[in-house]
Amino acid sequence: MNEQEKRYWVAFNMVKGIGAVRFRRLLSVFDSLETAWQAPLATLRQAGLGDKYLENFAQLRSSLNLDHYWEILTSNDIQVITWMDEHYPRLLREIDQSPPVLYVRGEMSASDEIAVAVVGTRRVTKYGRQIAEEIASGLAQNGVTLISGLARGVDAIAHQAALAAGGRTIAVLGSGVDKIYPPEHRSLAERMVKQGALVSDYPLGTRPDATNFPPRNRIISGLALAVVVVEAGEKSGALITASFAADQGRDVFAVPGNIHAPQSVGTNRLIQKGAFPYMGVAELLETLNISGRVQQSTARQVLPVDANEARLLQKLSEQPLHVDELSRLCEMPVAQVSSTLAILELKGLARAVGGMSYVAAREQSSLYTP
Repeated sequence: MNEQEKRYWVAFNMVKGIGAVRFRRLLSVFDSLETAWQAPLATLRQAGLGDKYLENFAQLRSSLNLDHYWEILTSNDIQVITWMDEHYPRLLREIDQSPPVLYVRGEMSASDEIAVAVVGTRRVTKYGRQIAEEIASGLAQNGVTLISGLARGVDAIAHQAALAAGGRTIAVLGSGVDKIYPPEHRSLAERMVKQGALVSDYPLGTRPDATNFPPRNRIISGLALAVVVVEAGEKSGALITASFAADQGRDVFAVPGNIHAPQSVGTNRLIQKGAFPYMGVAELLETLNISGRVQQSTARQVLPVDANEARLLQKLSEQPLHVDELSRLCEMPVAQVSSTLAILELKGLARAVGGMSYVAAREQSSLYTP
Protein backbone atom coordinates (compact mmCIF):
# COMPACT_ATOMS: atom_id res chain seq x y z
CA MET A 1 0.00 0.00 0.00
CA ASN A 2 1.32 3.43 -0.89
CA GLU A 3 1.64 6.18 1.68
CA GLN A 4 -1.17 8.24 0.14
CA GLU A 5 -3.73 5.46 0.57
CA LYS A 6 -2.46 4.68 4.07
CA ARG A 7 -3.31 8.25 5.10
CA TYR A 8 -6.97 7.53 4.41
CA TRP A 9 -6.87 4.39 6.52
CA VAL A 10 -5.69 6.66 9.33
CA ALA A 11 -8.44 9.17 8.53
CA PHE A 12 -11.23 6.59 8.68
CA ASN A 13 -9.70 5.13 11.85
CA MET A 14 -10.27 8.54 13.44
CA VAL A 15 -14.01 8.48 12.71
CA LYS A 16 -15.81 7.48 15.88
CA GLY A 17 -17.72 4.24 15.43
CA ILE A 18 -15.95 3.01 12.30
CA GLY A 19 -14.13 -0.18 13.20
CA ALA A 20 -13.31 -3.51 11.59
CA VAL A 21 -16.83 -4.31 10.34
CA ARG A 22 -17.38 -0.94 8.64
CA PHE A 23 -13.82 -0.89 7.28
CA ARG A 24 -14.55 -4.16 5.50
CA ARG A 25 -17.83 -2.78 4.20
CA LEU A 26 -16.11 0.28 2.76
CA LEU A 27 -13.37 -1.84 1.19
CA SER A 28 -15.98 -4.07 -0.44
CA VAL A 29 -17.77 -1.10 -2.03
CA PHE A 30 -14.97 1.33 -2.95
CA ASP A 31 -11.78 0.66 -4.89
CA SER A 32 -9.79 2.52 -2.22
CA LEU A 33 -10.37 4.32 1.05
CA GLU A 34 -9.21 7.54 -0.63
CA THR A 35 -12.17 7.18 -2.97
CA ALA A 36 -14.46 6.45 -0.02
CA TRP A 37 -13.18 9.52 1.86
CA GLN A 38 -14.01 11.76 -1.07
CA ALA A 39 -17.41 10.18 -1.83
CA PRO A 40 -20.70 12.05 -1.36
CA LEU A 41 -22.54 11.31 1.88
CA ALA A 42 -25.40 9.77 -0.09
CA THR A 43 -23.00 7.25 -1.63
CA LEU A 44 -21.57 6.40 1.79
CA ARG A 45 -25.10 5.91 3.10
CA GLN A 46 -25.77 3.47 0.26
CA ALA A 47 -22.55 1.70 1.28
CA GLY A 48 -24.09 1.00 4.67
CA LEU A 49 -22.96 3.83 6.93
CA GLY A 50 -25.78 4.95 9.23
CA ASP A 51 -26.69 8.56 9.99
CA LYS A 52 -24.75 8.63 13.27
CA TYR A 53 -21.53 7.54 11.56
CA LEU A 54 -22.11 9.85 8.63
CA GLU A 55 -22.45 12.77 11.01
CA ASN A 56 -19.17 11.87 12.72
CA PHE A 57 -17.53 11.40 9.33
CA ALA A 58 -18.77 14.70 7.90
CA GLN A 59 -17.53 16.65 10.93
CA LEU A 60 -14.08 15.07 10.77
CA ARG A 61 -13.74 15.39 6.98
CA SER A 62 -14.47 19.11 7.14
CA SER A 63 -11.98 19.77 9.96
CA LEU A 64 -9.11 17.31 9.52
CA ASN A 65 -5.86 18.48 7.96
CA LEU A 66 -4.66 15.03 6.97
CA ASP A 67 -1.27 16.21 5.70
CA HIS A 68 -0.55 17.90 9.04
CA TYR A 69 -1.69 14.85 11.00
CA TRP A 70 0.54 12.58 8.90
CA GLU A 71 3.48 14.90 9.51
CA ILE A 72 2.93 14.56 13.27
CA LEU A 73 3.04 10.78 12.91
CA THR A 74 6.22 10.71 10.84
CA SER A 75 8.03 13.37 12.85
CA ASN A 76 7.44 11.35 16.02
CA ASP A 77 8.59 8.06 14.43
CA ILE A 78 5.15 6.52 14.77
CA GLN A 79 4.56 3.68 12.32
CA VAL A 80 1.14 2.95 10.88
CA ILE A 81 0.42 -0.72 10.15
CA THR A 82 -2.77 -1.77 8.37
CA TRP A 83 -4.42 -5.01 7.34
CA MET A 84 -2.85 -4.56 3.94
CA ASP A 85 0.72 -4.58 5.24
CA GLU A 86 2.70 -7.82 5.10
CA HIS A 87 4.22 -7.08 8.50
CA TYR A 88 0.84 -6.81 10.24
CA PRO A 89 1.23 -9.20 13.24
CA ARG A 90 0.35 -12.71 12.08
CA LEU A 91 -1.32 -13.85 15.30
CA LEU A 92 -3.39 -10.68 15.58
CA ARG A 93 -4.56 -11.08 11.98
CA GLU A 94 -6.14 -14.41 12.95
CA ILE A 95 -8.62 -13.01 15.48
CA ASP A 96 -12.16 -11.90 14.72
CA GLN A 97 -12.43 -8.19 13.97
CA SER A 98 -8.70 -7.56 14.21
CA PRO A 99 -7.97 -3.81 14.30
CA PRO A 100 -7.65 -2.35 10.79
CA VAL A 101 -4.99 0.15 11.89
CA LEU A 102 -2.21 -0.07 14.45
CA TYR A 103 -0.03 2.80 15.64
CA VAL A 104 3.42 1.69 16.76
CA ARG A 105 6.23 3.46 18.59
CA GLY A 106 9.36 1.36 18.57
CA GLU A 107 9.69 -1.73 16.42
CA MET A 108 7.63 -4.86 16.01
CA SER A 109 9.82 -7.76 14.94
CA ALA A 110 9.06 -11.05 13.20
CA SER A 111 10.32 -12.72 16.39
CA ASP A 112 7.40 -11.15 18.29
CA GLU A 113 5.04 -13.83 17.03
CA ILE A 114 6.64 -16.00 19.73
CA ALA A 115 5.02 -14.02 22.55
CA VAL A 116 3.22 -14.56 25.85
CA ALA A 117 0.99 -12.04 27.62
CA VAL A 118 1.39 -11.57 31.36
CA VAL A 119 -1.37 -9.64 33.09
CA GLY A 120 -2.84 -9.17 36.54
CA THR A 121 -4.02 -6.93 39.31
CA ARG A 122 -2.79 -3.43 40.08
CA ARG A 123 -2.90 -4.33 43.79
CA VAL A 124 -0.14 -6.90 43.51
CA THR A 125 1.13 -8.80 46.56
CA LYS A 126 4.74 -9.65 47.33
CA TYR A 127 4.03 -13.17 46.06
CA GLY A 128 2.50 -11.81 42.84
CA ARG A 129 5.50 -9.55 42.26
CA GLN A 130 7.89 -12.47 42.70
CA ILE A 131 5.96 -14.66 40.24
CA ALA A 132 5.53 -11.87 37.66
CA GLU A 133 9.29 -11.22 37.72
CA GLU A 134 10.01 -14.94 37.46
CA ILE A 135 7.76 -15.41 34.44
CA ALA A 136 8.94 -12.29 32.60
CA SER A 137 12.62 -13.02 33.19
CA GLY A 138 12.22 -16.64 32.16
CA LEU A 139 10.40 -15.72 28.96
CA ALA A 140 13.01 -13.10 28.08
CA GLN A 141 15.87 -15.53 28.66
CA ASN A 142 14.23 -17.95 26.24
CA GLY A 143 13.70 -15.37 23.50
CA VAL A 144 9.95 -15.00 24.07
CA THR A 145 8.46 -11.52 23.73
CA LEU A 146 6.39 -10.36 26.69
CA ILE A 147 3.06 -8.62 26.03
CA SER A 148 1.19 -6.59 28.64
CA GLY A 149 -0.70 -3.35 29.15
CA LEU A 150 1.70 -0.96 30.98
CA ALA A 151 -0.74 -0.72 33.89
CA ARG A 152 0.30 -0.39 37.51
CA GLY A 153 1.04 -3.62 39.34
CA VAL A 154 1.63 -6.87 37.50
CA ASP A 155 1.86 -5.28 34.03
CA ALA A 156 4.63 -2.82 34.90
CA ILE A 157 6.53 -5.40 36.95
CA ALA A 158 6.51 -7.84 34.03
CA HIS A 159 7.63 -5.19 31.51
CA GLN A 160 10.48 -4.10 33.81
CA ALA A 161 11.65 -7.66 34.47
CA ALA A 162 11.67 -8.49 30.74
CA LEU A 163 13.76 -5.39 30.00
CA ALA A 164 16.15 -6.16 32.87
CA ALA A 165 16.67 -9.67 31.44
CA GLY A 166 17.50 -8.21 28.02
CA GLY A 167 14.26 -9.34 26.40
CA ARG A 168 11.70 -7.73 24.14
CA THR A 169 8.42 -6.43 25.50
CA ILE A 170 5.35 -4.80 23.95
CA ALA A 171 2.73 -2.70 25.71
CA VAL A 172 -0.76 -2.37 24.26
CA LEU A 173 -2.29 0.94 25.32
CA GLY A 174 -5.86 2.01 25.96
CA SER A 175 -4.95 5.46 24.64
CA GLY A 176 -3.01 6.96 21.78
CA VAL A 177 0.69 6.05 21.77
CA ASP A 178 1.38 9.72 22.58
CA LYS A 179 -0.68 9.56 25.80
CA ILE A 180 1.17 7.36 28.27
CA TYR A 181 -0.95 6.11 31.17
CA PRO A 182 -0.30 5.99 34.02
CA PRO A 183 1.98 9.05 33.72
CA GLU A 184 4.56 7.66 36.13
CA HIS A 185 5.33 4.95 33.55
CA ARG A 186 6.61 7.38 30.90
CA SER A 187 10.25 6.50 31.53
CA LEU A 188 9.40 2.80 31.39
CA ALA A 189 7.57 3.39 28.10
CA GLU A 190 10.61 5.15 26.62
CA ARG A 191 12.81 2.20 27.55
CA MET A 192 10.34 -0.13 25.89
CA VAL A 193 10.45 1.85 22.65
CA LYS A 194 14.16 0.95 22.44
CA GLN A 195 13.64 -2.71 23.32
CA GLY A 196 10.19 -3.44 21.94
CA ALA A 197 7.19 -1.30 21.15
CA LEU A 198 4.15 0.64 22.29
CA VAL A 199 1.06 -0.33 20.29
CA SER A 200 -2.46 1.07 20.07
CA ASP A 201 -5.39 0.99 17.68
CA TYR A 202 -6.53 4.36 19.04
CA PRO A 203 -5.59 7.52 17.09
CA LEU A 204 -3.07 10.01 18.45
CA GLY A 205 -4.50 12.25 21.12
CA THR A 206 -6.90 9.61 22.46
CA ARG A 207 -6.98 9.93 26.24
CA PRO A 208 -7.02 6.86 28.53
CA ASP A 209 -10.78 6.67 29.07
CA ALA A 210 -11.96 3.75 31.18
CA THR A 211 -14.09 2.42 28.29
CA ASN A 212 -10.96 2.00 26.13
CA PHE A 213 -9.29 -0.64 28.25
CA PRO A 214 -11.58 -3.69 27.90
CA PRO A 215 -11.45 -3.52 24.05
CA ARG A 216 -7.66 -3.13 24.05
CA ASN A 217 -7.39 -6.37 26.05
CA ARG A 218 -8.41 -8.33 22.95
CA ILE A 219 -5.23 -7.02 21.29
CA ILE A 220 -3.06 -8.06 24.24
CA SER A 221 -4.35 -11.64 23.95
CA GLY A 222 -4.45 -11.48 20.14
CA LEU A 223 -0.72 -10.74 19.93
CA ALA A 224 0.18 -13.67 22.18
CA LEU A 225 0.31 -17.44 22.01
CA ALA A 226 -0.98 -17.58 25.57
CA VAL A 227 -2.06 -15.40 28.48
CA VAL A 228 -0.77 -15.86 32.01
CA VAL A 229 -2.86 -14.26 34.76
CA VAL A 230 -0.65 -13.72 37.81
CA GLU A 231 -3.12 -12.29 40.31
CA ALA A 232 -6.68 -11.09 39.74
CA GLY A 233 -9.57 -10.08 41.94
CA GLU A 234 -13.08 -11.27 41.28
CA LYS A 235 -13.77 -8.41 38.82
CA SER A 236 -10.27 -7.75 37.54
CA GLY A 237 -9.68 -6.52 33.99
CA ALA A 238 -7.17 -9.36 33.64
CA LEU A 239 -10.12 -11.75 33.57
CA ILE A 240 -11.45 -9.92 30.51
CA THR A 241 -8.11 -10.58 28.81
CA ALA A 242 -8.37 -14.27 29.76
CA SER A 243 -11.88 -14.42 28.31
CA PHE A 244 -10.72 -12.87 25.04
CA ALA A 245 -7.81 -15.33 24.95
CA ALA A 246 -10.14 -18.31 25.29
CA ASP A 247 -12.40 -16.96 22.54
CA GLN A 248 -9.36 -16.51 20.29
CA GLY A 249 -8.12 -20.05 20.84
CA ARG A 250 -5.17 -19.01 22.98
CA ASP A 251 -3.97 -20.97 25.99
CA VAL A 252 -4.84 -19.50 29.40
CA PHE A 253 -2.61 -20.02 32.43
CA ALA A 254 -3.33 -18.82 35.95
CA VAL A 255 -1.10 -18.66 39.00
CA PRO A 256 -2.61 -20.63 41.92
CA GLY A 257 -2.93 -18.54 45.08
CA ASN A 258 -4.10 -18.44 48.65
CA ILE A 259 -7.83 -19.22 48.64
CA HIS A 260 -8.38 -16.51 51.26
CA ALA A 261 -6.50 -13.77 49.37
CA PRO A 262 -8.72 -11.41 47.33
CA GLN A 263 -6.00 -11.13 44.66
CA SER A 264 -6.24 -14.88 44.01
CA VAL A 265 -10.01 -15.24 43.71
CA GLY A 266 -9.92 -14.62 39.95
CA THR A 267 -6.93 -16.85 39.18
CA ASN A 268 -8.23 -19.75 41.27
CA ARG A 269 -11.59 -19.45 39.50
CA LEU A 270 -9.84 -19.61 36.12
CA ILE A 271 -8.12 -22.85 37.14
CA GLN A 272 -11.46 -24.19 38.37
CA LYS A 273 -12.90 -23.48 34.90
CA GLY A 274 -10.08 -25.30 33.12
CA ALA A 275 -7.16 -22.86 32.75
CA PHE A 276 -3.69 -24.36 33.08
CA PRO A 277 -2.24 -23.83 36.56
CA TYR A 278 1.08 -22.03 36.18
CA MET A 279 3.74 -24.29 37.71
CA GLY A 280 6.95 -22.71 36.46
CA VAL A 281 8.55 -21.24 33.35
CA ALA A 282 9.92 -24.57 32.09
CA GLU A 283 6.49 -26.19 32.14
CA LEU A 284 4.93 -23.12 30.50
CA LEU A 285 7.46 -23.25 27.65
CA GLU A 286 6.99 -27.00 27.25
CA THR A 287 3.20 -26.74 27.16
CA LEU A 288 3.40 -24.07 24.47
CA ASN A 289 6.06 -26.03 22.54
CA ILE A 290 8.12 -22.86 22.29
CA SER A 291 11.14 -24.60 20.74
CA GLY A 292 8.96 -26.04 17.99
CA ARG A 293 7.29 -22.69 17.39
CA VAL A 294 10.67 -20.99 17.11
CA GLN A 295 11.68 -23.51 14.43
CA GLN A 296 8.41 -22.87 12.57
CA SER A 297 8.85 -19.11 12.83
CA THR A 298 12.39 -19.39 11.51
CA ALA A 299 11.17 -21.54 8.61
CA ARG A 300 8.51 -18.96 7.74
CA GLN A 301 11.15 -16.24 7.63
CA VAL A 302 13.71 -18.27 5.67
CA LEU A 303 11.09 -19.76 3.34
CA PRO A 304 8.47 -17.07 2.72
CA VAL A 305 5.08 -18.11 1.38
CA ASP A 306 5.20 -18.44 -2.42
CA ALA A 307 2.32 -18.49 -4.91
CA ASN A 308 1.73 -22.26 -4.65
CA GLU A 309 1.68 -22.15 -0.86
CA ALA A 310 -0.71 -19.21 -0.93
CA ARG A 311 -3.10 -21.12 -3.24
CA LEU A 312 -3.13 -24.12 -0.92
CA LEU A 313 -3.58 -21.99 2.20
CA GLN A 314 -6.64 -20.37 0.62
CA LYS A 315 -8.27 -23.80 0.26
CA LEU A 316 -7.26 -25.32 3.58
CA SER A 317 -9.66 -24.99 6.51
CA GLU A 318 -10.62 -26.93 9.62
CA GLN A 319 -12.34 -29.49 7.37
CA PRO A 320 -9.92 -32.18 6.11
CA LEU A 321 -9.19 -32.16 2.39
CA HIS A 322 -7.53 -35.04 0.55
CA VAL A 323 -4.43 -34.37 -1.53
CA ASP A 324 -6.35 -35.31 -4.70
CA GLU A 325 -9.10 -32.80 -3.87
CA LEU A 326 -6.54 -30.09 -3.18
CA SER A 327 -4.89 -30.91 -6.51
CA ARG A 328 -8.23 -30.41 -8.27
CA LEU A 329 -9.16 -27.22 -6.39
CA CYS A 330 -5.75 -25.61 -6.90
CA GLU A 331 -5.19 -26.97 -10.41
CA MET A 332 -1.79 -28.30 -9.37
CA PRO A 333 -0.18 -31.72 -9.92
CA VAL A 334 -0.52 -34.07 -6.94
CA ALA A 335 3.26 -34.28 -6.57
CA GLN A 336 3.51 -30.50 -6.35
CA VAL A 337 0.66 -30.36 -3.83
CA SER A 338 2.39 -32.98 -1.66
CA SER A 339 5.76 -31.21 -1.68
CA THR A 340 4.14 -27.84 -0.96
CA LEU A 341 2.14 -29.31 1.93
CA ALA A 342 5.38 -30.66 3.40
CA ILE A 343 6.79 -27.13 3.45
CA LEU A 344 3.58 -25.76 5.00
CA GLU A 345 3.80 -28.43 7.71
CA LEU A 346 7.40 -27.40 8.43
CA LYS A 347 6.21 -23.81 8.83
CA GLY A 348 3.37 -24.83 11.12
CA LEU A 349 0.73 -23.62 8.64
CA ALA A 350 -0.79 -26.99 7.70
CA ARG A 351 -1.34 -30.27 9.51
CA ALA A 352 -1.77 -33.85 8.27
CA VAL A 353 -4.77 -35.65 9.81
CA GLY A 354 -4.30 -39.07 8.24
CA GLY A 355 -5.40 -40.69 5.01
CA MET A 356 -3.45 -38.13 2.96
CA SER A 357 -5.80 -35.40 4.18
CA TYR A 358 -4.79 -32.01 5.54
CA VAL A 359 -6.25 -29.10 7.51
CA ALA A 360 -5.09 -25.57 8.19
CA ALA A 361 -3.00 -25.52 11.36
CA ARG A 362 -4.66 -23.82 14.31
CA GLU A 363 -3.14 -23.03 17.70
CA GLN A 364 -4.32 -25.52 20.30
CA SER A 365 -6.21 -23.88 23.16
CA SER A 366 -6.62 -24.94 26.76
CA LEU A 367 -9.79 -26.45 28.17
CA TYR A 368 -10.69 -23.11 29.74
CA THR A 369 -13.94 -21.56 28.54
CA PRO A 370 -15.27 -18.26 29.83
